Amino acid sequence: TWWKKATQHTRVFARVSPIHKQVIVQAYQKYGYKGIGDICAMTGDGVNDAPALKQAEVGVAMGIRGTEVAKDAADIVLQNDNFSSIIDGIEQGRLCSANLRKSIMYTLCSKVPQFAPTLAMVFSVPEALTIAQVLLIDIGTDIWTAIAYAFQPAESKLMARAPRHPKLVKLADWGVGVYSYCYIGVLQALFCWIMFFSLPDMFRIMHEKGSAGPYTHDEKHTIIEGKTVYYWTLVMGQIAAAISTTTERQTLLTYCFPNMALNVAFLFEVILGLVAIYAGFMHGPFDTTSLALDYVSKPVIALVAIVVIEEIRKYIFRQLEEQGMCGWCLDTNPGMDGSSSSEDESQDEYGSDESSMEDSDLGYGGKKPLIC
Repeated sequence: TWWKKATQHTRVFARVSPIHKQVIVQAYQKYGYKGIGDICAMTGDGVNDAPALKQAEVGVAMGIRGTEVAKDAADIVLQNDNFSSIIDGIEQGRLCSANLRKSIMYTLCSKVPQFAPTLAMVFSVPEALTIAQVLLIDIGTDIWTAIAYAFQPAESKLMARAPRHPKLVKLADWGVGVYSYCYIGVLQALFCWIMFFSLPDMFRIMHEKGSAGPYTHDEKHTIIEGKTVYYWTLVMGQIAAAISTTTERQTLLTYCFPNMALNVAFLFEVILGLVAIYAGFMHGPFDTTSLALDYVSKPVIALVAIVVIEEIRKYIFRQLEEQGMCGWCLDTNPGMDGSSSSEDESQDEYGSDESSMEDSDLGYGGKKPLIC
């Protein structure tokens, strides 16, 4: 139709009435972004802008020279009438969205190594993690680290990436699940089991007694040591996950550790973990025991290994972006806004220019807004 072509190729609409402006916004909402529909923002300061300000997903009115009608219809009022404030707002919005996504990814990472011991007991593996230890990780450490992501600064190319279309890419999409459950979570579980079975006699206890027992006094102590090592390794794995998820693409060598709230959360996790291991009053409720220095230092290998593996992944994805093979991540594709690269392709798809505005279903007289 005419409006499909207009949303693809037209950049300036002149001599428009208030209802024209509203219809133009409706057209982009229905036909923009290759027929999926654009997320529209409208700026205005007069009474004639009010219908379009109300129609758009985000209406932006001028605070100084704007009329009261425009301000009431808008979602945002610029107090300084400076359009650069809109860019600052977009950047802050992207930062909030990115940090929330990172917080979700971090929180979900520990669920695989927390569930694995319960599943392993079906296969005669002695209990490796108790419910109390799971709660100690979730409530005692993870919750504070997840909150600290709210203060995470932006990555260097935050505004260089194409905007996330909410109908195509959800905030917590399948990529979050793959990253947390199938990647970082699996790495954490792998290192937890390696440290768990590194204890002497653990394999023998599993083969001879299974998960049901009964166990001798020495075997019970070995299993408690195994639980403590598994718990401490998971704490190190969660710190590695938090460090890794501070950036999605940028290397930590240039990003470093700018979030002091997150750094304090790391320190708190380590201190709480050591208290759970060496403080006598924590041994009973959380089924832990004091460990030799060897078993406390070895899990640090898991922390370093996960961070290094994640840095390699980020490097590979940065190379793919530079080669244009990951165009949904960076705004390197000129067709991302739904515009066609060829005028002839549009002619073939939508027909000749003889189509008129009267043929469109976006009539000026209709008051019902078009729904994408």
